[in-house]
Amino acid sequence: MNIIRIFKALADETRLRLFFVLLQHELNVNELVQVMNMGQSRISRHLKVLTECSLLSCRRDGIFVYYHAPRQDRNRDLIRFCLQALENEPKYGRILEAAAGVIEQRKQRTRTFFNRVADYWEALKRDILGGLDLAAVVLDNIPGTRVLVDLGCGTGELLTGLSRKGDKVIGVDSSPEMLARARASGLAERNGIELRLGELEHLPLSDREAGAAVLNMVLHHLPVPAAGIREAARVLEPGGLFLITDFAKHEQEEIRKKYGGVWLGFTRNEIEQWLEEAGFVLQDFQEHPVGHGLMIHVYRARKL
Repeated sequence: MNIIRIFKALADETRLRLFFVLLQHELNVNELVQVMNMGQSRISRHLKVLTECSLLSCRRDGIFVYYHAPRQDRNRDLIRFCLQALENEPKYGRILEAAAGVIEQRKQRTRTFFNRVADYWEALKRDILGGLDLAAVVLDNIPGTRVLVDLGCGTGELLTGLSRKGDKVIGVDSSPEMLARARASGLAERNGIELRLGELEHLPLSDREAGAAVLNMVLHHLPVPAAGIREAARVLEPGGLFLITDFAKHEQEEIRKKYGGVWLGFTRNEIEQWLEEAGFVLQDFQEHPVGHGLMIHVYRARKL
């Protein structure tokens, strides 16, 4: 870290506001224009300064570039200081409210999609997975544990299999229609399976409640993927296992239109960075080709 460049970058109030909001949200330039209420060229100029001194990272998704402030050991004290100094400042609170509005728009699009496709969601998944038995891949990577959580359980396809791995299985989803389908199948009546309505970025679970958590083909639907991974870390006990499956990075916009999702998959580096920032260590990585020329990545990690 070049401390002089960093202090110079944060000495500008606009850059300090950008750094503050991007510590808590991942946003593209157009969204930042809306949040900050200023011109695109000005926003881009300040983002360049913050990125060049490594205070921000960026990643491309389709035609957009998204920015966020990575939380790493080397800047943890700086982040803590900035958050504590600014969290009670009214104008910084207003920025966070505006950013939360942008994120809520993403969430609403996801809810609308899943409520619309609930009746034929399983058929959509079979079409894109081709011959891959992804449920078997997931179950092969999950050890026995006391409490197991399926994050974004949808219609409950995995829950019966997971119930053989845990004394108690909790399925969480933000779509009432998806959970209604799961309940209609009788899942909620089976011993050891509980269904809960909730956002994956604000899970209806206590700290360290679970011994293992699964995020199966859900991360690309989350408005803020890193926030979902941080929440998984919160509800897992130390040493708890976290399994993520999701699309490798691709550029097929038609896939997003047909199968939903905020993001066009992820690179291995992106997910590994989010895992590290949330306090996980990656133990295993797998690749599985599926339909439409896509690849599914499987990440098995442990909470430190």
